[in-house]
Amino acid sequence: MGPAAAPDVRGARRAALAGCVLAAALLSALGEADARSRHHHSGARSVSKFAEHHAKYLHPLWPLEIPGGQYLPVAWSEIPGWDSDDQLAALKTFRVSCRPILAAGRAPSTDKPLGGSLWEPCHAARSAHLTTAAEARAFFEQHFVPLQISRLGEPLGFVTGYYEPVIEGSPVKTDDYVVPVYRRPSNLFVRGYKQEAALPNGGPVFRKIGRRKLVPYYDRGEIEDGAIDGRGLEICWLKSQTDLLFAQIQGSARIKLPDGRVIRINYDAHNGFPYTPVGRILIERGIIPREEMSMHRIRDWMDANPDGAKELRRANRSYVFFRKVELKDDDEAIGAQGVPLTPGRSIAVDKGLHVYGTPFFITGELPIESPAAKTPFRRLMIGQDTGSAIVGPARADLYFGAGAEAGAVAGRIRHPIAFAMLVPKGLDPVARARSLPVPEPRLPAKTNNPAATPSKSGGRDGATTVPTPDSRPATAPSRPTGHRHRSHHSRHHRHLR
Repeated sequence: MGPAAAPDVRGARRAALAGCVLAAALLSALGEADARSRHHHSGARSVSKFAEHHAKYLHPLWPLEIPGGQYLPVAWSEIPGWDSDDQLAALKTFRVSCRPILAAGRAPSTDKPLGGSLWEPCHAARSAHLTTAAEARAFFEQHFVPLQISRLGEPLGFVTGYYEPVIEGSPVKTDDYVVPVYRRPSNLFVRGYKQEAALPNGGPVFRKIGRRKLVPYYDRGEIEDGAIDGRGLEICWLKSQTDLLFAQIQGSARIKLPDGRVIRINYDAHNGFPYTPVGRILIERGIIPREEMSMHRIRDWMDANPDGAKELRRANRSYVFFRKVELKDDDEAIGAQGVPLTPGRSIAVDKGLHVYGTPFFITGELPIESPAAKTPFRRLMIGQDTGSAIVGPARADLYFGAGAEAGAVAGRIRHPIAFAMLVPKGLDPVARARSLPVPEPRLPAKTNNPAATPSKSGGRDGATTVPTPDSRPATAPSRPTGHRHRSHHSRHHRHLR
């Protein structure tokens, strides 16, 4: 699963595409055969041999489909580091995710690949009494199958890191604390959602002008210039716009007040503009080399170049609004699933593709011990959070905890890496493939022509005798013209993503 064991991308891609084409062809053939069999006269019992042969395949279990992704079933033994990880720690994090999954009951399937399939493993995890890593490892092997997964046409996935900043702040504006942290404004609207509802972290966002007119919400520059000042939206105040930007990028923060109290803030909404990574802009402008890019380098440059920092911030028109959360000082941040995150075990994933609670085994080398280190990273992680920049089937943000040390590690993680997604056995694509229809066996041709039978001992001079085709049958008599049955063919289409 590491770089040395990268899959044959072209082969995997051909297999994935071939599977889709085969599935479409078979479904079309079955639909047409079924349609033909339905349109015979009511008294007739003539059914095509194809439809009769495939009667048991009329409702096949189609293999898992991951939009924009490719996957390859692998054995547990083929995953580097699987036998040496502490799966008991991962199981504890998985159980945290299982609480809302089980509370929701047997949820119906959704448009996401895993649908509601995590309910069964979660139910088993709740009643399992496991005390060692080996027992936890056996639990995952019993209830899941591993799929090596990546974006279509790419051999590996990609990871970044995030953390919860600890920032000095004030409950009131002072000479030192001049940058407001805003809660969600009441004039912010997303079509199809009530104002008090949890909003998506992507897509258009509007503000209302008059009674009916909706226009795009203010961008970062307009908000920094005071577009929503004076509306009582301030949760607290920070020293600099750079502090606020980093809190917005991470999605949460701990604000340490002068009297020792701590205010906990979490992501609540955004202004509708897509996130533009400021680090990427600095790389494209040749200001910071790609291999040296980190959040620490970004902060140093912004502190040393206040005018350039202002322009850089505003190139990212996205703006995040927060909500105050009641957590103890030592409680971990709350992820998008609504559960506390676990440093080193929780990841943010693409919520448009993945179900919260999905386990992923991530394998590669990361600069964890130092900026130049290649620390082996082979760990079972649980998807519990999301982010607007986290897009794709094998894209994750690794959560490292809170504070400066966690931030130093998270800030230097931007690396390709191998992903294995653990899929509940009920969705095992190998098992499901056995339910797909296959062509009926071709019967040997009946012939009385001796020349059509190959010689067992070969022909003269050792050459093999080539069979000759049967004679062409006589033309069948034409259909009587008294009554003609019109054939109807219904078309069945399957959308393949």
